[in-house]
Amino acid sequence: MEHSSRYIVGFAAAVCGVCSIFVATAAVSLKDRQELNAQLDVQKKVLELVGLMEPGASLETEEIQTLYRDSIEARVVNLATGSIVEDVDPALFDQRAAAADPDTSREAPPNQAKVRRVPEQGLVYLLREDGQIKTLVFPVEGKGLWSTLYGFLALESDARTVAGITFYEHGETPGLGGEVDNPRWKALWKGRKAFDEQWQVALKVKKGAAGPVEADPYQVDGLSGATITSRGVSGLVSFWLGREGYGSYLEQYRSERGI
Repeated sequence: MEHSSRYIVGFAAAVCGVCSIFVATAAVSLKDRQELNAQLDVQKKVLELVGLMEPGASLETEEIQTLYRDSIEARVVNLATGSIVEDVDPALFDQRAAAADPDTSREAPPNQAKVRRVPEQGLVYLLREDGQIKTLVFPVEGKGLWSTLYGFLALESDARTVAGITFYEHGETPGLGGEVDNPRWKALWKGRKAFDEQWQVALKVKKGAAGPVEADPYQVDGLSGATITSRGVSGLVSFWLGREGYGSYLEQYRSERGI
């Protein structure tokens, strides 16, 4: 049976319309679940960085939420002054949304991480032990080769020694820049020094292999075949630990502890 062109176009439009309704309905109905999964992913990364959860461990949602709630203290920081912002609930604060909003962010100066806008406020995650801060975790982001890398960098209580680094979102090439997710590469960061003796950010991803932590504390192995991604990681470390990022907070932290 032959159909007219008008019939074919109308039929195709009807099918597209019905499919669009299904897709839109699914997207709306699953929105809460998607937001919960994103929140859980962030919580898992923070817990892994501070050593409270084995990377890749399979825990139930409630277990993750309980462990995070009982162990991690999230604070909102004024990035310009380094002071804690008491009247903003960290659980409701969206740092990426704040950075994208011209009313809650400012234009960043030229930087190697290619960060365009800096939020006025940022999150810090703290792990305490016997009432004392043991680990500080900072959100970091910066451009790699193909994408913006979003992750966390953790420092030990001396505010200089790296406790770990991880990324939870990026679009780098698998096997090349995507190796930022490789546990073996991330393990190379632990124990390196983020700052030199003058408290200048000194940690970089070098081209080639770095030495052992004791002999080469300010460098990490470069990612093979991923020079631009490696350079981006160096840039985001420098930017977010520097004056434009969490530098003021870290300065205040060190001052309060006589470091």
